[in-house]
Amino acid sequence: MLVLSRKPNETIKIGDQIEVRIIEVKGDAIRIGIEAPKSVEILRGELVQSISENNAEAITVDLDVFNLLTNSTES
Repeated sequence: MLVLSRKPNETIKIGDQIEVRIIEVKGDAIRIGIEAPKSVEILRGELVQSISENNAEAITVDLDVFNLLTNSTES
């Protein structure tokens, strides 16, 4: 992991096509802007985590329902 210190309006380049700009620092919050090609998917980390957790939960529920249905047809 690369760790950098940046001030407002300073940037970080990722490859040739992605630029991260520090927009504002206010207290413990930092606003950033990201310029990238439309083909690059940009998601917040907590959103990805939430989606992963929801998908895992859905799989578990579906498996439980499947097992219930399978067991009820065997009786």
